[in-house]
Amino acid sequence: MIRLFKVYYPLRTLVLLAGEALIVWVSFVLGTMLQNQDSWLLLNVEGGYVKILAVTLMVLLVSHWLDLYDSSNLGEKWDQIFRLLLVLGFVALGLSAVGFIYPNLLPGNDSALAGIIILTFSLFCWRAAYSWMVKQPYLRERVYVLGTGERAERLVRGLHERSGLGIEVVGWTGDVQAEQPRENVTLQLHAGVRPERSGGALRESPERGVGLAEWTGSVQVELTRESVASHLMGVVREKRVHRVIVAMLDRRGNLPVKELLDLRLDGVKVEEATSWLERISGRIEVEQLYPSWLIFADGFRFSTFFRLVRRALNFVFALVGLLISLPLLPFIMLAIKLDSPGPVLYRQKRVGRRESIFYCYKFRTMVEDAEADTGPTWALDDDPRITRVGRFLRASRLDEIPQMWCVLKGDMHFVGPRPERPEFVESLRKEISYYWVRHEVRPGITGWAQVQYKYGNTMEDAREKLQYDLFYIKNASLGLDLLIMFQTIKIVLLGRGAQ
Repeated sequence: MIRLFKVYYPLRTLVLLAGEALIVWVSFVLGTMLQNQDSWLLLNVEGGYVKILAVTLMVLLVSHWLDLYDSSNLGEKWDQIFRLLLVLGFVALGLSAVGFIYPNLLPGNDSALAGIIILTFSLFCWRAAYSWMVKQPYLRERVYVLGTGERAERLVRGLHERSGLGIEVVGWTGDVQAEQPRENVTLQLHAGVRPERSGGALRESPERGVGLAEWTGSVQVELTRESVASHLMGVVREKRVHRVIVAMLDRRGNLPVKELLDLRLDGVKVEEATSWLERISGRIEVEQLYPSWLIFADGFRFSTFFRLVRRALNFVFALVGLLISLPLLPFIMLAIKLDSPGPVLYRQKRVGRRESIFYCYKFRTMVEDAEADTGPTWALDDDPRITRVGRFLRASRLDEIPQMWCVLKGDMHFVGPRPERPEFVESLRKEISYYWVRHEVRPGITGWAQVQYKYGNTMEDAREKLQYDLFYIKNASLGLDLLIMFQTIKIVLLGRGAQ
């Protein structure tokens, strides 16, 4: 995987993107050369190459919006074909409109049509060749996962599901447990108690005392360091493993240190599971997360220069955004007034950086005094308190416009963890470990959790979103902010995630 903007991307996805960009560019260059006798003049003097570059970016942008570079979707053959046809259709319509209104923006007569025809055949050929290429075993990295339990299983499952990573799990320590013999034992237990993860029969034993029983059944033999090391080295030799990922929770006395060191000296990569779980999921799991990892991990650093530049950019963009949205404000305010009684703006207390309290402003999307009877509550799916205009404002994100005033004031940024209400923060801090970390940065109008996870209205949703917020705080950068803004625009245009 390659890290760009402090986010990990599969190398195969970047190869697909680069190859597709080259194919699109070459297709329209060939279309221009075939349809125009003076193609050299059009391309070199009249800026034809630059115009074709703009068309290439347009094709890649539409492909991205239709999830054609999502590694989790690359295995769906017919779905990919349908999406490619949609891309070609949208691009053809777009170029037709541009050619009709501004014909000088395209390089030559009918070159766009010829480019689309060439691109159609070359794009499908490239996708077919790419799909065949990534399935070849010599282009896949063989991995062994060292560890058992739910965390190791989650890692193995995640690597299997992300086929676009080009990783094949050829073995893991759970295979040793499956191969281990089970021993028959008889235990004296309190009635109704049974050893965990074991079968067997429970028989009351009155002669042994009230409430006691005998349990007879089989139990799993505990793994030893020697059995784990033997299995690891056997798989490495047989499968020629490239990488070992350590996912053991209890490592004292169980971790085959000597064998791992020998493998590393022989050129096998040895890495920790936490970083891989972060890479494949885009979040930092709070289960089994030690405070020492937060302290010693890369990231979680904000220099004074970074803070100043980020604050200045947010101020400028908020000011420009408010000026651009000024023509819309009278229509939005009128629609809210006509739809339901009550104020146009809604003011609510939120928790900001260092747990400071500030007022967050939005256009009102619910009926007046929506929480008069229930008190503070999360918005629900198909919440009856949301007005007709409010539902449109939420779907289009126009209700967020007043929050740019909060960005101007410095209470918020465009990108960051979503600010939560003080009433909810008090309970969330008690229930969710490390929840306080999200208050070490300014909250945002949008964020990594918003573009990666659904709208949440439960405690479990809050826990999931915290894991994405921790990823953002650890990897915060201007490049990641731009990526999140780009993803937010995509989500708004496609109407995803509204609540």
